[in-house]
Amino acid sequence: MLVEREGSVTSFKDHFSSSSADYAAFRPTYPAALIDFLASIAPAHDVALDCGCGTGQLSVPLADRFARVIATDASAAQIARARSHARVEYRVAPAEASGLPDASVDLIAVAQAAHWLDLDRFYAEAHRVGRPGAALALISYGVVHVDDVDAVVQHFYRDVIGPYWPAERAHVDAGYRTLPFPFDELPAPALAIKVSWALGDFLGYVGTWSAVKEARLALGSAPLDAFARELNAAWGDVDKPREVRWPLTIRAARITSTHEGSREGR
Repeated sequence: MLVEREGSVTSFKDHFSSSSADYAAFRPTYPAALIDFLASIAPAHDVALDCGCGTGQLSVPLADRFARVIATDASAAQIARARSHARVEYRVAPAEASGLPDASVDLIAVAQAAHWLDLDRFYAEAHRVGRPGAALALISYGVVHVDDVDAVVQHFYRDVIGPYWPAERAHVDAGYRTLPFPFDELPAPALAIKVSWALGDFLGYVGTWSAVKEARLALGSAPLDAFARELNAAWGDVDKPREVRWPLTIRAARITSTHEGSREGR
């Protein structure tokens, strides 16, 4: 795995560096159908740029369809835990300043991170690095649902730790429709992430939530401990796998490079 640093990283809201190991272990990866869609809208499959890549949940699947994936994140801790792949090159760099050459990539993707970005600067960077006709995609997975125990999960998500979600989380709950997207939007398929997890896997994922971290700081471990007990009682056999699913939102477009001129959102 090649890791590079692109100079000084601008200030960013870092909710995840302190739990990068858990993020790498418990955050879900993306389905093949999403990768197929992204490949279908890209003008070529030479280079994909995955911005805000975290520990590589989208970067590695993209390498199945693109010859080279450049994956950037402003968090050095996230990059240090990223999944290695021969065709993925990780770089510590903000999404708004990738350090890549002009007109050099076929796809610019940002998964579960667009709500943290300075979108005006990010869109300007996408115009700069995208080849003519390059694809741009904002991807988000929404509120998690778990078979048979979903009422317990939703109560914890909304009522117990709801006040501790960062304000930007509202964009995720809204399926990114509240984010500015000044492009001619392409139709995208209805997709979801689906996994089969035992109780421990699911609780490990919940532990990566930014709201859980904030609730712990304010209230201690009691709310999460109470949730774990209630969910344990509802789950039954803790080793029994249950389907866990997240609806995917995809906002996609084709853009032109700044050198070709563009009427969209500069």
